[in-house]
Amino acid sequence: MAMCPDSKSEADITVGTTTNSACSTGSRNSSKVAESMLVAPSESVSGQLVSVKTVHRRAPTDLVELAQEVNKANTFVRATAHSKLQQIADQIRFLQDQARQVLETAAQDGDLHNAKCNFQKKPGQTYHVYRKKECDSTFLSMLSPIEWTSCPHEFVGSYKLEFDMSWTPVENVDQRARDMALIDKLLFEKTNLAALTS
Repeated sequence: MAMCPDSKSEADITVGTTTNSACSTGSRNSSKVAESMLVAPSESVSGQLVSVKTVHRRAPTDLVELAQEVNKANTFVRATAHSKLQQIADQIRFLQDQARQVLETAAQDGDLHNAKCNFQKKPGQTYHVYRKKECDSTFLSMLSPIEWTSCPHEFVGSYKLEFDMSWTPVENVDQRARDMALIDKLLFEKTNLAALTS
């Protein structure tokens, strides 16, 4: 007896059944994962204003949407953490540059204090640094390069000795004065504010 072309064999039916069963199992697993993110209703609470069954009634697609929202939230959390870590890295690089400048300034101040001089250094005064070519040593002088009739030494630079015993290059003296004036203003305003609030 000939088989009808539209009829399915027993093997085809078995494969189709197995495939449908696997899909159903995957859907149930996804539903279980999404359901684990839900808050279980409390049946023991009395006097509720709304029906627990009505509130927790959901469509089949709700669990999939919930899982998508959770995944999106995790993505946002990772992006926010990355942004904050990038800011911290930028701050670390800035602090490293600041530390390098402090060390360079300290080394310069040490060299100037160790330079030879035949007078007592006084804060607030500007001194000029020269290098003797024959012995490659530096010394401080009160004479600027234009005050020499014929300077036999190499001019290195001019520096002002501050009252904290640090040295400021003459080209930065005006900027330092403006910075100190701003700091004094801020300290004065802070002192007045503290007096008003006390």
